[in-house]
Amino acid sequence: MTDLGTRPAPAPTRAVRRAAPALAGYVAVRALGLVALALWSAARGTSPHTLLTARWDSLWYTRVAALGYGYEVRLPNGDVHSDLAFFPLLPWLERLGEALTPLSFADAGLLVTTLASLAAAWGIFAVADQVYGSRAGVCAVLLWAVLPVGIVQSMAYSESLFTALAAWSLYAVLTDRWLTAGGLASLAGLTRPVGAAVVAAVWAAAITSYVRDRRALPAGEVPALGRVLGVLLAPLGAASYVLWVGRRTGQGPLGYLDVQAGWRNGFDGGYAFARFIAGKFTALPSALVGVGLIIGVALIVWLFVVCVRQRQPLPLLVYTGVVTALALCASSYFGSKPRLLLPAFPLLLPLARALARVRPSRSAAVLGGVAVVSAVYGAFWLNGSGPP
Repeated sequence: MTDLGTRPAPAPTRAVRRAAPALAGYVAVRALGLVALALWSAARGTSPHTLLTARWDSLWYTRVAALGYGYEVRLPNGDVHSDLAFFPLLPWLERLGEALTPLSFADAGLLVTTLASLAAAWGIFAVADQVYGSRAGVCAVLLWAVLPVGIVQSMAYSESLFTALAAWSLYAVLTDRWLTAGGLASLAGLTRPVGAAVVAAVWAAAITSYVRDRRALPAGEVPALGRVLGVLLAPLGAASYVLWVGRRTGQGPLGYLDVQAGWRNGFDGGYAFARFIAGKFTALPSALVGVGLIIGVALIVWLFVVCVRQRQPLPLLVYTGVVTALALCASSYFGSKPRLLLPAFPLLLPLARALARVRPSRSAAVLGGVAVVSAVYGAFWLNGSGPP
């Protein structure tokens, strides 16, 4: 695999200048998506502000921020939807924003998401730039922005916050900043259950770094203390919340799994998803959807194989593998799987490298066209009946 830390991290001022084109492009793409959403919503008589801040998961986060944990909904079929399923970092930040500004909890969540999406874009650029150079970094950010589900990056959801923490934790690993990597991994673990992917990436990188140093250091020399502390710090966020939920529910360390089961969420190796796809092949219109899902899954697997063949750094491969496996192999609401894959940005690096090799005018035309399609799809998607 590519060595960690291919070059030292740039100075802060130079880092800002280097990332500026990627961030400017990202802002332009997100602005296009919001304009499309506003126009579509106006035509349908819906509120884009409500769609971004006060529907689906965003309502649960806002309720936790305002009232704390303890709310649940019992459905007629016996399922129990508990707010304990939602990790606390985003509600904490919403509460902080409401306390420090005139904003409501919902609008504070939108502000957090906006800032987090910019931090995520910068983190994706930093990782791609560190491994493949600045042109690939710009293309990676723009590809992440123009994903069909990219509108989620502008919602009061936790994906942008999680992606920002994950990307910068991975960047810290690549530049041998172990305490920073562990701290950000711990915060990622307080944001979403998939924070386990960041922890796994930090641990995998630390183990390989330790083995490498043991071969290079004189006999008996103690490995870097920062690396050890980073490894110990990484899982604390997720472990603390899961143990707290277990104590609150009285179900012990596995209590969080019971909470997720109430939402029909679990890990079944992809069996439920496979049945869902197979169920589409009952009539011609739905069969086309089934074919599309198969092609989509095959594309994701192919991209991961390309990442391996291109020898991406080990922490990126571990992180991407865990995020992808948890998204595709969970028995959760199937319409949310594209959103669950949003943090798996290293899958985009092979495409970013390919775009970086063509003429800028051609890559700009490709990305611009995809951005328009993505903006229209995002507006249509959010104005639909189901949650993203």
